[in-house]
Amino acid sequence: MHPYRHAEATPDKPAIIVAETGQAISYAELNARSNQAAQLYRAQGLRPGDKLAFFLENTPDYFALVWGAQRSGLLFVCVSSKLTAPEIDYILADSGAKLLVAGASLAKVAEAITAEVTRYSHGGPIGGYEPVEPTLDAQPATPIVDECAGSAMLYSSGTTGRPKGVLRPPPEDPAVDHVVPLAVLANMFFGLGPDTVYLSTAPLYHAAPLGWTMCVHILGGTVVLMHHFEPEAALANIERYRCNAGQFVPTHFVRMLKLPDDVRSRYDVSSMKSAIHAAAPCPVPVKQAMIDWWGLVIDEYYAGTEGNGFTAIKASEWLQRPGSVGRAIGEATLHICDEEGNEVPPRTEGMVFFNPPRSFEYHNDPAKTAESRNKHGWSTLGDVGWVDEDGYLFLTDRKSFMIISGGVNIYPQEIENHLVTHPAVADVAVVGAPHDEMGEQVVAVIQPVPGVETGAALADELTAFCRQSLSGVKTPRRFDFVEELPRHATGKLYKRLIRDRYWGKESRIV
Repeated sequence: MHPYRHAEATPDKPAIIVAETGQAISYAELNARSNQAAQLYRAQGLRPGDKLAFFLENTPDYFALVWGAQRSGLLFVCVSSKLTAPEIDYILADSGAKLLVAGASLAKVAEAITAEVTRYSHGGPIGGYEPVEPTLDAQPATPIVDECAGSAMLYSSGTTGRPKGVLRPPPEDPAVDHVVPLAVLANMFFGLGPDTVYLSTAPLYHAAPLGWTMCVHILGGTVVLMHHFEPEAALANIERYRCNAGQFVPTHFVRMLKLPDDVRSRYDVSSMKSAIHAAAPCPVPVKQAMIDWWGLVIDEYYAGTEGNGFTAIKASEWLQRPGSVGRAIGEATLHICDEEGNEVPPRTEGMVFFNPPRSFEYHNDPAKTAESRNKHGWSTLGDVGWVDEDGYLFLTDRKSFMIISGGVNIYPQEIENHLVTHPAVADVAVVGAPHDEMGEQVVAVIQPVPGVETGAALADELTAFCRQSLSGVKTPRRFDFVEELPRHATGKLYKRLIRDRYWGKESRIV
């Protein structure tokens, strides 16, 4: 159901709680404010199919602005708060957005944007922007007369190149309360529903946090919104609000697991029934440790912004198949194919493809769209993996990150999954660097745990640690230490930036 139906049935129920302050926004308030947002968009001349953009940090008003766009038939572009003005200009121009709402906390960047768009500020003044709050206040809190369903048009995080606008087919049903497949999966597989108290730990501009929190609103639950993730704060919020669901990425798990034992044991997390994780494959020892700590509630899925397919696995299934990201659920079928697009037998590695009933395209980039398809028309996100005889998918790595050393194909993920379990390692990226004889050599870039002394002794220790479980060809030939790895706020690693430094290329996060 659409949130407006929950506003009718349970108007006083909290739709949103701000984790840090306890501020609650009811379904009635969310519905009224989203109506005002829709009225504003129409007053500014936006019509179904038009685009608008949001450049905001996490705020409860994010939901009113987005739901207002959804019920106006608009395509909403949620822009990363980490981008620079030129990068945002590129996205605004590429998408064709006609209106921008920017947060005052991002004023310095917002003021440098040059794109020709109608500009509103949120949360305070920005030079050249009109404050959005009083403008919204002046709008009727009633539905617009021509309500119809809009949707997100999100840009990839740019981990492997310039961001791509993902344009998915519009819903077949134009009604604002049409059936949303992800909400159906959230209810049937993960058990989300009206009793859900969902901890949102990541930026709302990203596909997964935005999509899952909107599903919680469709299902009538409550979203507990964190401004940003901190490991101990996440535990405290689970206890304080009795959260029974939430979304995490493996980096979140690692950071929580590396808290001191007395901190971890300080908080009651027994209310959690479904801790959903994705964004990157989770190292087997890390997930096992989370299951040992939280119980059989660590659920996982594999999907992308493109929405071309979905696999999922419950913790109890995972224990029987450690490392799997589950079987395909929903309408799309899963295939593993060779370089020619031919399907390969179980336990044979290949590219992961899905055959969805309705597919996506990359906005303004037919070449990239074509590259994502094989001869059958099936689409891929660029990941490599294999399935077992029962159809459970095991991811190997992204094809673009594969290292070829002396003619041997090496996937960094396995090495990273092992190294991150070392007590001195807070984060790790493994890349291929040029080598005169072997073509490429394996390099591990390590972010150490605070207080750990880096240098040759630690490199020797990590080399020995790798040789305990990895073959010689997979053991890094070089260890470099950095203060912090460049990660997207959702946990994705900007590995392209790291790799390019070794190959003498200039690279930026876009």
